[in-house]
Amino acid sequence: MVNPADGSTAAEVATVTPTEVAETLDAAASALQSWRDTDPWARSRHLRDAAAYIRDHLVDIAASVTAEQGKPLAQAEGEVAGAADQFDWCADEARRIYGRVIPARGAGRRLLVQREPVGVVGAFAPSNFPALLPARKIAAATAAGCTIIVKPAEETPTAALWLAAAAEAAGIPAGVVNVLVGDPAMISEMILGDSRVRKVTLTGSVPLGSHIMEEASKQLKSVSLELGGHSPVIVLDDADPEWAGEAAARGKFRNAGQVCIAPSRFLVPAELHDRFVASFVAATEALAMGPGDDPSCDIGPLQNERRLQAMEQLVASAVSDGAVVESGGRRIERDAGWWFEPTVLTNVDLGTEIMVAEPFGPIAPIRAYDDLDDAVRIANDTDFGLAGFVLGGSLQRCLDVADRLEVGMVGINDFAIALAEAPFGGIKHSGFGREGGAEGVAEFTVVKYINVAPA
Repeated sequence: MVNPADGSTAAEVATVTPTEVAETLDAAASALQSWRDTDPWARSRHLRDAAAYIRDHLVDIAASVTAEQGKPLAQAEGEVAGAADQFDWCADEARRIYGRVIPARGAGRRLLVQREPVGVVGAFAPSNFPALLPARKIAAATAAGCTIIVKPAEETPTAALWLAAAAEAAGIPAGVVNVLVGDPAMISEMILGDSRVRKVTLTGSVPLGSHIMEEASKQLKSVSLELGGHSPVIVLDDADPEWAGEAAARGKFRNAGQVCIAPSRFLVPAELHDRFVASFVAATEALAMGPGDDPSCDIGPLQNERRLQAMEQLVASAVSDGAVVESGGRRIERDAGWWFEPTVLTNVDLGTEIMVAEPFGPIAPIRAYDDLDDAVRIANDTDFGLAGFVLGGSLQRCLDVADRLEVGMVGINDFAIALAEAPFGGIKHSGFGREGGAEGVAEFTVVKYINVAPA
């Protein structure tokens, strides 16, 4: 594993062979019946103990996240705390997987509906949140009584291995939680091709999600997909433009913009535009760039050279279409690592690439609008539908706009909307299914209906 800040070796992890993948599939299948029969209160205790283990080792896990992914240590620590929250929340939900009784048509009859574990789960997680995203899948699947095999990103596997260690320390039986590090194509092919795997869950790109769906459809596996986003921010005319600009910049550049729900298209009333931009630029230029293990650092490097090249292309394309670079816009030349200035663009054409493709990096395009209906139309004019944000003074007006956004999640005057207790997911090309909340556990269950008649 390579540290994206300086190109040094962040960690060395053993990779699996096809034989070891096959053995892991056998182990997950063998452990399923015993784990699904484990009573919910016992599963809950195991998950609570896993959460405690994660918190006890938070500093070490966060250090591995920063070394492999590059984000500032404070953000890494927040991510690991969020991973522990997933296990805590799902520990409660394990005891609350409810069915129902339907009123029957005849005396002595009962119509019962119950939820049961879907079975063995194959899970694929990306590199941008290497602790939180696997934790969402592991905690919910095991709470539901499933066994799970996780394939973390090959660039950032160590945090997922810590989660497996947490499961083991918490007394979760062998074979229930499994992590495989190695060749993505080989591992995914074996997981997707095994008929004993009944559920596949992916956080990743739209092309990868389409591929997973296609492969899973060959055996009609259940699929949950959390894919890309291109989150609009609609600033209302009663918002405080100075506060909104500063808050939007902080939200945008978290993890160097490598966040699927990062605000990425800013739509601002024309009369507030200049004040908003001035506040946004001031907050951006106040950010300290540096390696994530520097406590003074606010923003770290990009994950890899591919993201760096993508940022250069997006800025060049926007400028060629008439955009103005208000701040940043360039690669930062250092001896090693992948560094790009946090960038603010104005006068951005609606057809330019940055307004159409998910940027997944530290570029903020800002556009003025004259009519709120037009702003909502622009916000919804995308194949993505993961998250959206509304900034304004009137709660009712904010709620009215939130109702009109074609997304799975909306933040009103807040960009930190990913919570263990709330359902996370999108619509359209941003995928389907939810992680977090009661809905996240339900994704790993199937419904069984039982019709009981008197003998």
